[in-house]
Amino acid sequence: MSQEPDRNISGGADGGGTTATFGADSAETRAAAVVNRLGDLYWQKTYGGRDAFETLVRTILSQNTSDAASQPAHDALLERYASGRDANADDGSEVDLVDALADADQATLAETISGAGLHNQKSTRIIDIAERIRSEYGGEAEFDAFVREQPAESVRETLLAMTGVGPKTADCVLLFAGGQDGVFPVDTHVHRIYRRLGIAPPEADHEDVREILERDVPSEKCGFGHTASIQFGREYCSARKPACLDGPEACPLYDLCDRVGLDPVAGEVVDPADANQ
Repeated sequence: MSQEPDRNISGGADGGGTTATFGADSAETRAAAVVNRLGDLYWQKTYGGRDAFETLVRTILSQNTSDAASQPAHDALLERYASGRDANADDGSEVDLVDALADADQATLAETISGAGLHNQKSTRIIDIAERIRSEYGGEAEFDAFVREQPAESVRETLLAMTGVGPKTADCVLLFAGGQDGVFPVDTHVHRIYRRLGIAPPEADHEDVREILERDVPSEKCGFGHTASIQFGREYCSARKPACLDGPEACPLYDLCDRVGLDPVAGEVVDPADANQ
């Protein structure tokens, strides 16, 4: 069995959540059957428990770049802004990351996260969001409580109203911090895979794919389905050279896949949306 990667948005073994048995029960939809099959390949884990604001920052850093680039930027940000005790606090409490980033100098923050790409844009957004959270909630603990205790749709709407927070970012906060069932974030891997499988229409956008998956995958398996699909995309169903080009035995989902946009005989691969053009 493959193990959960140490470096991805879920944070690996130290990223919150708890180990749980994966119930590969009967599947009523093809999407559910895919997630069950992925359960045979990858780890079994429930999600939740990560700090909500840190998860939000981490996901913003991951936008339009790889984990290999965004993870060092995330580590550097925490080293500069969240390490040590708060020198201004009488009780020796930890630094509140919301406060630290709300008060951060934009140029210094941009330099700190430069490895993640779009660092000027991302640093401005992070500071603006930190200021907003401090104004509306107070700090990290209060924002955590909001994400974990309020209804998912209410939290999602609030997050989407923040500049620079799109559906995938909001859903990652709901999943990895809030531990919300029924949340299936859609990144580039998920968007490609489920259209290639034929589960979502070829022209479906990210939100269309999310709605289909959250409808057709049991709510308690959506979080696992998200992270497992990302790993499947990295190992088997890459954008340019999916494993099925090497034959049916090369892909564990071959019998569940329509291979939209693929011509295994010619070795040609196009985006599913371009398959019939």
